[in-house]
Amino acid sequence: MPNRIIVVDDDTSNLKIAGHILSRNEMHVTALHSGQALLDLMIGGETCDLILLDIKMPYMDGFETLDRLRVIEREIGADETPVIFLTADDNSDTEKHGFEAGVSDYIKKPFDPEILIRRVGNVIEKQKKLKSLRAEASTDKLTGFLNKAAANAELSKLCTSQQGCLMMIDLDSFKLVNDIHGHKMGDSVLIAFADILRAAAPEGSRIGRIGGDEFAMFALGMNEASEVARFTERINTELMAKAKQLMGEEMDIPLGASVGGVFVPRHGNDCDTLLKMADKVLYTVKKNGKHGCALYHTDAYTDEAGANALDINKLSEILGERAIPNVALQLDKDVFTYVYRYVMRYMIRNHKSACKVLYTLSPGEGTDEARFTDLCDEFGLHIRDSLRKSDILMRIRSNQYFILLTDIREDSIRMVVENIVKHWRRKQGDALVIDDETRFVGAGSESSQPTALRIAVADDNSADLTSVGRCLSQAGYHVSAVRSGRALMKFIEETLPDIILLDAQLSEEDSFEVLWMLKAGERTAKIPVLLMTESSDPELIKRSLELGAADIITKPILPELLLARVRGTAELIGYRRRLGR
Repeated sequence: MPNRIIVVDDDTSNLKIAGHILSRNEMHVTALHSGQALLDLMIGGETCDLILLDIKMPYMDGFETLDRLRVIEREIGADETPVIFLTADDNSDTEKHGFEAGVSDYIKKPFDPEILIRRVGNVIEKQKKLKSLRAEASTDKLTGFLNKAAANAELSKLCTSQQGCLMMIDLDSFKLVNDIHGHKMGDSVLIAFADILRAAAPEGSRIGRIGGDEFAMFALGMNEASEVARFTERINTELMAKAKQLMGEEMDIPLGASVGGVFVPRHGNDCDTLLKMADKVLYTVKKNGKHGCALYHTDAYTDEAGANALDINKLSEILGERAIPNVALQLDKDVFTYVYRYVMRYMIRNHKSACKVLYTLSPGEGTDEARFTDLCDEFGLHIRDSLRKSDILMRIRSNQYFILLTDIREDSIRMVVENIVKHWRRKQGDALVIDDETRFVGAGSESSQPTALRIAVADDNSADLTSVGRCLSQAGYHVSAVRSGRALMKFIEETLPDIILLDAQLSEEDSFEVLWMLKAGERTAKIPVLLMTESSDPELIKRSLELGAADIITKPILPELLLARVRGTAELIGYRRRLGR
């Protein structure tokens, strides 16, 4: 299927040239003369793989068009379409502004056909890889459901915005399938059960696999006990029928499914609390016959004074989480106080580092009170989803959130704090004014520092090497500097970096030969190489891209542009690492 490209330019000759070049390379091109025409098309539901957008246009320039496009995408719930700016300027301030606005790349006019195709191809390929990695990183490969981390994020959103039933679903006697028929048959049963759940769930529901044979589901619009009972009966009947198809009619394993549910928002909208409620009633079903369902109601699940004594296993089961989500731990004020004191004591005692962060929110221009209240709620979910499971979060007022970042390096704090705001604004714009205060606590010892991306910089210009190294180090990257291609190749024999920055005009060596060796090497072929050059020669850029350079950085290097290019590459590496974990 050909890639769909939209080209927006008020110059008809540019539209024709770009359209001819792209169409000749088997791309489907739509040509538009104005930013408004693009916005009208997107409002109408049009989708594409990439937009080429001219900066200087009458009535509405490229920057305003891009801002309005992002608002439309947020309103209709669409993913952000990658945008490449088209420009005849060599103004670095314009380029910096574009990267801050979120463009993927720049293409200079007049067009060089091969550079145009290479840059368009690189952006589309990167976008497809990111989408694929996002999907893989959030999907359970066996069942196709959301994995544990992604399920928690999705279910949290539904719990705060929709009505329905949040369920914990657990297969009964599934271990016997693996023990008697083997794990391959066990996988077949899980796949079949996933299909049964998918078919039985109301439209718009979300399901996640949170353990081997444990599932969490938000059944959208399911508000009656009779509906939950019918759902449970259906999945049990269909599961037994499918199991006999797979293992034979003589199969006598008491296979089935137990369901514990809680109605939302009847019992609240905090997903973690609701899951514990559903888990509690699921435990009751498992202990009383299985193959059935139960719903949480307050009176039946209060602590009983005369309860039997607990052993350590029962106590651990009650206190623990069945599935620990890969997000920050959000606590109410009373509980947070005790946890905070303990964590701070632990940090001081063990010479660890931490950072306190306070976000204060106020309404942006044009944001009414009702919208402001909703956005404050959503910002809390955004913080929780953005941080690690080792971080702690508390909402102290309706418009204030206090965070404790554990085990963090001091020079990484600003990047973490600002990234939370930057990613929020990409999705929600400027409807909130966000202020932050930070305070670092701890020794910042090597043992407490998180792993940063490793970047190797090869440049025989001492000034460039120093400025690039300082900029990247201050941004939290681990930088190794070498002064020649030979030194770079020797360095990577012992230490493999995540990203390589290579000067295109090394005085004593052919930089293209170094680039070729890197891309041809078995260990180094997949390392992104960013070429740094003072030249704007199209032939040099074309050759760099042909040899596999991931990007071109123009000298003199501006810190903002350098970080924009490196962070774009680091994003892809980050998804690969998450997928690997």
